[in-house]
Amino acid sequence: MKNLLRDQSGQATAEYALVVVAAAAIAGTLIVWATSSGALTALFDAVISRVSSLI
Repeated sequence: MKNLLRDQSGQATAEYALVVVAAAAIAGTLIVWATSSGALTALFDAVISRVSSLI
């Protein structure tokens, strides 16, 4: 029974899963903020104007 409690073979997988869920939550929050504030549109317009000025 003690060996079963000390076995941590799935611990890394669980930690990676939690990191992925946290990263997805942060990315989702940033996407919602960027689209609602107009920051994404402004960034896209700035990139397009910079590229157009180089051509």
